[in-house]
Amino acid sequence: MINYFGIEKRQAGSAGVVLLVAAAMLLLSTESKADSGLYLGAGVGSAGIEIDVGTPIVPMSFDESDFAWKAFAGYNFDLPVVKLAIEGGYANLGGPSADVLGTVIEIEADGIAAYGVVGFDLGPVGVFGKYGVISWDAEGSIDGLGFSDDGSDPAYGIGAEIGLSSVSIRAEYEIFDIEDSDDISMISASIVWTF
Repeated sequence: MINYFGIEKRQAGSAGVVLLVAAAMLLLSTESKADSGLYLGAGVGSAGIEIDVGTPIVPMSFDESDFAWKAFAGYNFDLPVVKLAIEGGYANLGGPSADVLGTVIEIEADGIAAYGVVGFDLGPVGVFGKYGVISWDAEGSIDGLGFSDDGSDPAYGIGAEIGLSSVSIRAEYEIFDIEDSDDISMISASIVWTF
């Protein structure tokens, strides 16, 4: 013990705390997220739908967002540094509604998507981009008059994830390039578990 102005300081205790912190940092730096295998994930976020619903004489634009969620599965291939995966899942883009120039518009949309995923892992942090296709279905109404439509169009996105061991947290932004729409996108946060 060393006594400075009546304050006792225990050197052994301080050294023990420093060693414990150093050991924890070493463990965390060597522990990284699972790099390959089957993975499952689920996420929540917000989807935005922007569509031109007017006519050449009366231009109107529907631009609203709503709560969205998704569930997905994929497979990471075992490659050093580079992330390469295939992924598929379901996305529910919500059901936004709005009054546009006195016209009540409601749209509900969802779809099943398949992607190729490429990215880089830097320890427990990774960034990625993905490109694929979404098979979508939309239903809605304009002033009570119902409509429905469906199709398949390109889908792509970017994201980042951080994780330890087999669990990761992912944030991403996806764009669904659906014909006859101005912009349909989703921003989400997900939990991913790699087997």
